[in-house]
Amino acid sequence: MKGGRYMQKLRTVVFGDMTIDYYQSAESVEWLLSPTSLHHEVQLPKKTKFDSLIQAKLIGDDYPKGFSTGSTMRNSATVKSLRLVKQIDKQESNKKEIATILADDRGNHYTHYVSWQIGFPVIETYVTFENRTKIPQMLEMLASFSLSNLSPFYDENPIGNLSLIRYQSKWSFEGRKTIQLLEDLQLEPSWKPSGVGLEKFGQVGSMPVRGWFPQAAIYDKQKDITWAVSLAQPGSWQFDAYRLDEDFCLSGGLADRDYGHWLKAVMPGEVFVTPKAYLTVTCGNEASAAQRLTKILTLPLAQKQHPTEEDLAIQFNEFCTSWGRPTEAMTLKNLAALKGKAIQYYVIDAGWYANQHGWERSHGDWQVSSSQFPNGLETVIAAIKQHDLIPGIWFEIETVGDQSVASTFFEHLLNKDGQPLTVGNRRFWNMRDPWVIDYLQERVINFLTYYDIGYLKIDYNENFGIGFDGKESFGEESRLQLLATQAFIKRIQQQLPDLIIENCSSGGHRLEYSMIQLTDLSSFSDAHEAISVPIIAANLHDHLLPRQSLIWAVIRKRDSPQRLFYSLISTFLGRICLSGDINELSKEQWKVIDDCFVFYDHCRPLIKDGTTTVVRSQILSYRKPTGYQIVQRELGDQALLIIHNFDQTMVELPMDFRTILHTCGFECQGIQLQKKKNKWYLSFPSPLMGCAMLIKLR
Repeated sequence: MKGGRYMQKLRTVVFGDMTIDYYQSAESVEWLLSPTSLHHEVQLPKKTKFDSLIQAKLIGDDYPKGFSTGSTMRNSATVKSLRLVKQIDKQESNKKEIATILADDRGNHYTHYVSWQIGFPVIETYVTFENRTKIPQMLEMLASFSLSNLSPFYDENPIGNLSLIRYQSKWSFEGRKTIQLLEDLQLEPSWKPSGVGLEKFGQVGSMPVRGWFPQAAIYDKQKDITWAVSLAQPGSWQFDAYRLDEDFCLSGGLADRDYGHWLKAVMPGEVFVTPKAYLTVTCGNEASAAQRLTKILTLPLAQKQHPTEEDLAIQFNEFCTSWGRPTEAMTLKNLAALKGKAIQYYVIDAGWYANQHGWERSHGDWQVSSSQFPNGLETVIAAIKQHDLIPGIWFEIETVGDQSVASTFFEHLLNKDGQPLTVGNRRFWNMRDPWVIDYLQERVINFLTYYDIGYLKIDYNENFGIGFDGKESFGEESRLQLLATQAFIKRIQQQLPDLIIENCSSGGHRLEYSMIQLTDLSSFSDAHEAISVPIIAANLHDHLLPRQSLIWAVIRKRDSPQRLFYSLISTFLGRICLSGDINELSKEQWKVIDDCFVFYDHCRPLIKDGTTTVVRSQILSYRKPTGYQIVQRELGDQALLIIHNFDQTMVELPMDFRTILHTCGFECQGIQLQKKKNKWYLSFPSPLMGCAMLIKLR
C-alpha cells in the first residue's frame, strides 16, 4: 500500500469481500472502505488536512473555516479535538463488531460502531455520544457515518472520474436517478485548499423521501468501484458531499442545527445514539451496489416469516374502486367479482369512517360510518373471510382530519407558536402523550383485535415540517415524535404478531430503511394509473426488495387487452395490488388478468430472491416516456424479463438464452420474438405495450 503521509495505519479488518483500514493522524482517526479484491492497490490521495470518522459539533467549540459556516459543520473544532482512546472488538456467532472510541478535550466519548452480519455484503454503522462531564453538553451536529479518502486508488484523483449518484423523489415520481461528475458540482479542489467544496442535500420534516431518497453512491469510473450508503432515518436528514483537497468525503445523518433546527442537550451520564446507516463497496456500478444494500432488508423478514408474505400474496385494495367511499354493498359486490381469483388479501382503504366531509377531513375518530356500513363492519369482515381472504383495513394513526372530533383535542395535538399545527386539512397527534397512546390503543389496536383484522395499511399523508413547540429544539422534538410513532407500530406488532403491516405515505414518502425494516411491505407510489408505473417500480429496486414493493394495477372497464397487459406486467416488478372497475369487466378482460396471475405464480421465486439488472433508454419524461425498459430478474439459471415498450417498433434483448419457459402478453398482442445474427429482438405493433418472459439461461 502506498501513500498515507502523516497517517499511521492502526489495523486492517476484512469483512467478506469488503476491507476496512483504520488510520490515525495527528488530529483524529479515519477509516477507509475498499473491495477486498483490490485492497492491495489502495493508495491514499494527497492530503493537506485530515478528516475523521466522527463528525460532530458542540456548542462552545469553533465552527470550521473555509467559508463553510452556515453550510456545513464538518471538521469543526470539536472534531479537531478528538483523540483515540481505544478500539473494542466483539464477535457473536453470526456478527462481528468494532467500536472505535474517541474523546474530546472535555472528556466526552464519541464511539463509532461498525457491525457486519457474517455473509452479508453490507456493514451497519452508527455513532454514540456520551457526556462524561458534570454539565449538560449541547450537540448541534452528530453524523451517523463519514467516509473519507475517496477514491483511495490514486495519489491525485483523475479529472472526470468520480461521480455522485443520488435519487430524486416527488409524489408519484419516486426514485429518479441523477449521476453527476464531481467537477459539475464544483467538488474539485481549488488551486490551494482554502475554500471547501460542498454539495449538501437532504429533507426536513416527517416525509423522509421528499425531494431525495436518503441514499447516495460514489462511483470510480476507472476502477469500476462504487461506494453506497443508505440512511435509516424517518425524519429530517442530510448528506454532505465535501472536498477540500484530493480527499473527497461523504457524511450524513440527522439534519443539523443549520439545516434542520436540531439541537440536543445531553445530560451528564447520558448517551445519545444516532440513526443507523448501511454501507457497502463493490466492483461494479451504483445499481449493483444498491442491490447489495437491500440484502440487509431480508433480515427482519426472516424473523417475521408470515406465510402469506413468504408466498408473495396478491391483494385487492378497493381505493381506486371507491375513491375513498367504501360501502357494505360495494364490498359484497367486489367479493362476488373476486370469487375464485388468486387473491389472498382484501383491503378496505380510506373512508370506511367518513362523515359528510369525506375521508380526508374526518379521520381520527375511527368510528365506522353507519351510512356506508349499516350493519357495521362485522358483516363485511365475515364475508371477506367466507371468501377465504384475509381482511385488511386502512388507518392514518398519526394525524386527524380537521372535521373530526379528535381535531378539537388541542391539548393532545402538536402545536406550533401556541396554535394547533395544521397542514391543509390535517392536524397531528402528539405521539409522546400517554393519553394519545391510550386513545390509539382503544381506537386502533383494540379495533384490529375485535374485528380480527389480518392486514393493516398505515398511511401518512402530510408533512409536519421543521418542527413544533416543545422542551427541545424543533429538530429534536421532530426526532422524538417519529421515534414514538415507530414505538407505537412496535406496540401493535407485540400485541398482534400475526398482523401484516403495510408502510405507506402518500405512496413512497417513507421508503427509507427504518420504516421498511419495521413493516412487512410498502406502497411503491401513488402513481395508480400512470404510464410511469413500470419506470417507478424499476427505480425502486435500488431502494427496497421487490417482494416488499406493492405495485398498483388499476383496471378500468375501458381498458383494452394491451392496456391490461401494460398495467399487470408492471406489477411483476414487485407485488400485485389489484384495484379498479372489477365489477364491470368482461370475460375477455378477466382472462387477461387470470393469465397474468398464473404467470406471476411461475415467477414468485425470482421476484422474491433474484437480482436485478435494468436496461432502458434515456427517459426524460415520466408522463410521456419514449424508448423502452427491460428489467431482468435473475436467479440461478433462470431469468424473468419484464419488458415495456414506450414508442419503439423493435427492441433488442440484452442477453441470449437457452429455452423459453413461460411468456405473458405475446401472442394476443401480436408481439413477435426473432433471432438475427445471434441476437434476440422483439417487434411491437404499437407503442405502450408490456410483455414478460421466464427463460432458462443455460
